[in-house]
Amino acid sequence: MVGLCTAWFLQERGVTVTVIDRDGVAAGASWGNAGWICPDLVSPLPEPSVLRYGLRALFDPSAALYVPPTFDAGLWRFLAGFATHCTTAQWTRSMRGYLEVNRRAFEAFDDLHAGGIEAPANVAPIMMAFEHADEANAMRHELELFARLGQAVEVTELRGDAIRAAAPQVAPAVELVLQLNGQRYIDPGDYVNRLADAVIQRGGDIRTSLRVDSLRHEAKGVTVVGRDESLRADAAVVATGSWFNALTSNLGVRRRVQAGRGYSFSVATDVPVPAPLYLPASRVACTPYRGGMRVGGTMEFRSIDAPIDPKRVAALVKSAGPLITGVDWDSLSDEWVGSRPVGVDGLPFIGATNVPGIFVAGGHGMWGITLGPITGKLLAEQMTTGVRPAALRSFDPLR
Repeated sequence: MVGLCTAWFLQERGVTVTVIDRDGVAAGASWGNAGWICPDLVSPLPEPSVLRYGLRALFDPSAALYVPPTFDAGLWRFLAGFATHCTTAQWTRSMRGYLEVNRRAFEAFDDLHAGGIEAPANVAPIMMAFEHADEANAMRHELELFARLGQAVEVTELRGDAIRAAAPQVAPAVELVLQLNGQRYIDPGDYVNRLADAVIQRGGDIRTSLRVDSLRHEAKGVTVVGRDESLRADAAVVATGSWFNALTSNLGVRRRVQAGRGYSFSVATDVPVPAPLYLPASRVACTPYRGGMRVGGTMEFRSIDAPIDPKRVAALVKSAGPLITGVDWDSLSDEWVGSRPVGVDGLPFIGATNVPGIFVAGGHGMWGITLGPITGKLLAEQMTTGVRPAALRSFDPLR
């Protein structure tokens, strides 16, 4: 999503683009995610409640956050750094960095639609369901903090029959739903594939199965060095998700990203799902998907190439089952695991490196779909004008 949006917005500015994708379009997290476009929820992942939850759940295989009990020095350095950012002061500082891109996130999707991307971005609220009403206090507090910092949020509280009328998949056991209004959702795989088609139709080239080993600046531009061939360009953008570290270590990007693996699957439903559903207590996200529902969640810090763990899929079913009704859990299909690139301070890396002509766009964590278009729009502006937009100041890759 991030790389293709950058390519599309560069084309808007008259730039000829080639996209290099090691496994093909929408082969990773841009396919299996929940597909939410929810700028009102975008915030830094490291915050005090995550630290408290993480310390309780760290080695519990059924918890939403899971770290296998193995020794990985790089992972433990990341987790230690992540913990130091789980303070109110650090969260507030990072959250201020998000405000402008969150405000403009829908604008960039509207630009894509106006430019011919016909895949729908469906307008719908996000229904946040709580089995016990007092469990919503933490979410209310978080939304109040957003509003205090200037991020407008519109919430409607639903109880009793009003819940089932608005969200038929919510089980009777749920006492309260906070309806976060004015959000959107997409079928992410379909959307990203249509975006790729548009880049090609506008004269771009997409090269798949080409593995890039390094990038280097030369007198006449940048050389992208692949295992079997090399390409020359005036400039290059590294937008490689959780494989970000492999190409950025020699570009002055001192902070690394950690692969935070998420799981998802599809199920059939008795009636259509009208809107995305979120279960904050178990951090499970559900989205209308091809006549049924996609269920996703977890943050698993494990090797990026590790196979899918059936126990994590079972844990998602166990967490969601009591609070969701009208679902055929025996129809479970499309089991998927993919890695999201998480930065230690919860902020992405967008902008120029210390190597002329080489830029980066990565580390978006769970927000690559929501912020992919505005990332591409702002980075294309910086690349073609030489001036960094003010909205990207907090995302300096060299911080």
